[in-house]
Amino acid sequence: MLKTLLREVKEFKKDSFLTPVYMIFEVIFETIIPFLMGKIIDIINSDSPDMSRILLLGGGMILLALGGLFTGIMGGKHGARASAGFARNLRKSMYENIQTFSFANIDKFSTSGLVTRLTTDVTNVQNAYQMVLRMCTRAPSSLIIAMSFSFGINAKLASVYLIAVLILSVILAIIIRFATKYFTQAFPKYDKLNESVQENVSAIRVVKGFVREKFETSKFMKASQGIYDIFIKAEKVITYNMPVMMTTIYSCMLLLSWLGAKMIVGDAGTAGGFTTGELTSMINYCMNILMSLMMLSFVFVMITMSAASGKRIAEVLEEKATITNPENPVMEIKDGSIEFKDVMFRYNENSETPVLSDINISIKSGETIGIIGGTGSSKTSLVNLISRLYDVNSGEIIVGGRNVKEYDLEVLRNNVAVVLQKNVLFSGSILDNLRWGNKDATEEECIRACKLACADEFIEKFPDKYNTHIEQGGTNVSGGQRQRLCIARALLKKPQVLILDDSTSAVDTATDARIRESFAKEIPDTTKLIIAQRISSVQHADRIIVMENGKIDGIGSHEELLKTNAIYKDVYESQTNGGGDFDEGGAR
Repeated sequence: MLKTLLREVKEFKKDSFLTPVYMIFEVIFETIIPFLMGKIIDIINSDSPDMSRILLLGGGMILLALGGLFTGIMGGKHGARASAGFARNLRKSMYENIQTFSFANIDKFSTSGLVTRLTTDVTNVQNAYQMVLRMCTRAPSSLIIAMSFSFGINAKLASVYLIAVLILSVILAIIIRFATKYFTQAFPKYDKLNESVQENVSAIRVVKGFVREKFETSKFMKASQGIYDIFIKAEKVITYNMPVMMTTIYSCMLLLSWLGAKMIVGDAGTAGGFTTGELTSMINYCMNILMSLMMLSFVFVMITMSAASGKRIAEVLEEKATITNPENPVMEIKDGSIEFKDVMFRYNENSETPVLSDINISIKSGETIGIIGGTGSSKTSLVNLISRLYDVNSGEIIVGGRNVKEYDLEVLRNNVAVVLQKNVLFSGSILDNLRWGNKDATEEECIRACKLACADEFIEKFPDKYNTHIEQGGTNVSGGQRQRLCIARALLKKPQVLILDDSTSAVDTATDARIRESFAKEIPDTTKLIIAQRISSVQHADRIIVMENGKIDGIGSHEELLKTNAIYKDVYESQTNGGGDFDEGGAR
């Protein structure tokens, strides 16, 4: 995990190196100051104070203070740049890796979990990294240097520090152990919080339509309360840190003052005896040593807190896309012919029952194929395999005479356009959304695609026409309008294969018929796969595939299936009896 994360330091290695260097120099400067201050006190207390020496030592203290100020500022500057840059690289690398994920990879992570990893978890790691660069350098070096100076002044008196450090280390270790247990439980709860927010905001119209605001608020408060309770438990443990620390510091000061005073009185008049200035320096070093220990304890708490976040980030960075380009990919698709050969597919490799099995189909280029079946019959799973949104577990899929695994992914997906039932539009103008299909498309090409998808009829009624602003998710247009815009967007790809996954379900039957008629006239060479629930949407297809429990139950024309396939006949009769009369061809 650590190796994976540190690879993202990249161009901020120099800042990461300079930060601890500056922190060490800051500690050296700060540690020398109490030593010089003690010397000045001893000179003042002497029988004949040397003013020139006092001024020299005082000037040295000022220079050391300025040096400490400069190195502290530089350490903070480089530390902030290194940690912020590290966080930026982590987010960038995670986001880029997520873009390479196949649907199988994405299924391993929840949307809210990925959002938490990109936000809260990265912030935790960023804070921990900055503390490691600064405090993990400053605290140990301050502890070691101050201890060295103390033992240099008086080894006997400095032994008080060793006892204090030992006692404080044991107490802080206990505090850290209990605090980190709670902190590690807190961050996974952010996933539930983000999930609650995401669901509520994205489905706000449904929430208001069913008057469920109070329920959603209570669900959010429950998730928020969970985080609150965990942090309260952790913070209650952490609160013991400061009183224990201050008790130890003041106890050390009292002990140093008492023992030091006795030594000063006992050494009075003795050359080279213990002095008041040395006692003052020892008291200052007491603060340095014990405060350094407290800083280390906070660093360990922060590192432990961020360890869970770092592990979650590493999971995303280390996740390898299950679908990748071959070494020498084919860059051109000859035509829109499709063939399934003994295809078997399951979403989970450990699943006993496959989603699709024994799939054998041969589709000619330019053919129109209807696909119909009940909910859960794996219609969408079947077409997702064509553009390699998933890979088959066994068998092979041939497009344009070549196995889909031989093609460059971008080439394959540009030539196999999919219009999903759940249509997604992005914030921007209608033209911006259409150009997702082809970023270089002219306005004339966009208009032609919209005419094919019967979208021009409502676009022309907007005051700004094709420059009309679309809200995020397409919330300011109707479901049928979104579907037609998405069909037009797919057509701009000029694909060899066009897949309509129940993408006219929100369109009235008359418009649906006009869309199919325009496809037949304008793009006759494009292979069209139409998944639908309505018989009227597929009855004029060259052939219709009937799916049932992940298998092909029948293939044939509308008339053939009415005679030979019980499932198709039942669907036809239920729609005929329940939804009005059909003519002899099956149309309303």
